[in-house]
Parts: sequence; C-alpha cells; structure tokens
Amino acid sequence: MTRQELFTWIRQQYGTEPEYPWHDWNAVLRHNDNNKWYGVVLEVSADKLGLPEAGIIDVLNVKSDPLLIGSLRGQEGYFPTYHMNKGKWISIQLGKPELDDAIKDLLSLSYELTAPKKRNSKSSAKIREIP
Repeated sequence: MTRQELFTWIRQQYGTEPEYPWHDWNAVLRHNDNNKWYGVVLEVSADKLGLPEAGIIDVLNVKSDPLLIGSLRGQEGYFPTYHMNKGKWISIQLGKPELDDAIKDLLSLSYELTAPKKRNSKSSAKIREIP
C-alpha cells in the first residue's frame, strides 16, 4: 500500500484527510471529533531504521497494544516507532503489498485506541439529604 492508497482508504473508512503540520511530505492522521492522532506517515532514511539499502522510505506509525508490538517488531517491515513512544506505537513500512491487510488491521486498532472515551452516564437518582 502506497501513501496515496492509504490516504484513499482512510477517507473511505474514517472520513478523515491527512494533515501536514510540518509543511513537508510528513502527514498526520487525526480523528475529526477529538483531534487525537491515530496515525502518522513519515519519510524516513532507510539507514535510520537499520535497513541495508540507501534512500528514503515511507512508514506508517500506529498506536497498538504493547504485547502485539513486541511480537511484530521481529518481523520484516515492522520497526520500533520513529519519533514516537516505542512502547505504545509501531512503524510499518509502506509499499510492501504483503503488509496491506496488516496495515488496515493495525490502523483500525489504532483508530479505536485513540477514539474518544465513552463516558459512564451518572445516575440521575439524587441522594436524599439528611436534615
């Protein structure tokens, strides 16, 4: 999945548009209702991720379950998060078709984890005052 394919998918899935807060090619994916980030698309030098090839690659940072992050980090295409909390976020290499389904699943999980918290409705019963 390329960055453009990803942006098309998030428009259809969540009705959100990428934002460019740094006025470069790096993009933030944010909830419309609470403005929390559920994803970040970054251009990163391959050598900063420990890859042998030269050049710039696109990665997607998503929030995830720490146990899941631990199991994914050992697999090809997954990295400790670039410029984010490495215990709660993971970077996934874009442009690898074999990761497309995983990207959608992990992005959906990230969207849920960053969604507004549901509030418990307080009881409408009033406590009787003791005279």
